[in-house]
Amino acid sequence: MKVALVHEWLTNMAGSERCVENFLQIYKDAPVYTTMYSPENLDEGLKNIDVRTSFLQRWVNKGHQKFLPLMPFAFENFDLSEYDVILSSNSACSKGIITSSNSVHICYCHTPMRYAWEFYHDYVNNSGMGNFKKRILRVFMTYMRIWDRLAADRVDYFIANSENVAKRIWKYYRRESVVIHPPVRCNLFNISETDEDYFLVVSRLVGYKKIDLAVKAFNELGLPLVVIGAGEELDGLKSIAKDNIKFLGRQPDEVIKEYYAKCKAFIFPGEEDFGITPLEAMASGRPVIAYGKGGALETVIEGKTGIFFEEQTVEHLINAVKKFNETEFNKYEIREHAEKFDESVYKEKIKNFVEEKYLENKNMKKWIVK
Repeated sequence: MKVALVHEWLTNMAGSERCVENFLQIYKDAPVYTTMYSPENLDEGLKNIDVRTSFLQRWVNKGHQKFLPLMPFAFENFDLSEYDVILSSNSACSKGIITSSNSVHICYCHTPMRYAWEFYHDYVNNSGMGNFKKRILRVFMTYMRIWDRLAADRVDYFIANSENVAKRIWKYYRRESVVIHPPVRCNLFNISETDEDYFLVVSRLVGYKKIDLAVKAFNELGLPLVVIGAGEELDGLKSIAKDNIKFLGRQPDEVIKEYYAKCKAFIFPGEEDFGITPLEAMASGRPVIAYGKGGALETVIEGKTGIFFEEQTVEHLINAVKKFNETEFNKYEIREHAEKFDESVYKEKIKNFVEEKYLENKNMKKWIVK
């Protein structure tokens, strides 16, 4: 079975790149087809691998976001006819590859294109563009929706990263999917007997993550909050934060794991397709205070591994923190729950699914020939 992997871009390390890293641990000889590749920004598991980049690689230093209009063309120009199985990691255009009738295309979908579908209006309204540019953007996104819907028909089998995403796949593509939750590196994290007094955020500092909500809430609470991560909102968040809030910027895994292990609780104020960081906190035995929508509903258990707040307001988050302070948690039970999402579980499920669909396709071809 000859396997190829496809991913949107390999220019930074996030949850979807962790999935690709796991794919490569299963299929060690598989090449990765992607639009752009910046190994200096990736973990060791994604360096020194067989990467086949598109013509967009020449502009890798300009950032992948600017080249979305060219990505459908880039993926359609990869020749994957020699492979039996193509496993794509998709949140934008990678599912648009063109495969032969002899191959099986399995798409691991992190989400249907967020800015074209579920969060289209938020994306346009908060783009910071003037009215004329917004009109152009709307026309372009109409084209992208048409292309994206047609590209979904090229996929033979969909895997959704959560029940939340499976609903979107059905809503926008009218395709069924099986759910396999993303991998958590439980072995990286450990339980500490040291309990410190700070709350923790680990996140990219971009608008939809709603880190400003955590900053404003803890400004009022006056409780210590540590924020790990970098992004376009860093300076703005610093400007509104009081002295009880500390920003550490981007940190390596060894530093992050120590902060996870000793924090009082992890704050997760955004709505995510799934959300890996709450499970990393839980793998460290720490409870999560999360917005009760999206992927968090599939990982956090109210009163056992965390607390939910119902609305993304300062008042609701403050009330959730107060409720948390009145609730007892068992760090070993929290860790046990997180282990259900471990990398080993993920790789086993992916491997079994790919082999099953490959054999089904192989047997189907024999039946058609007869």
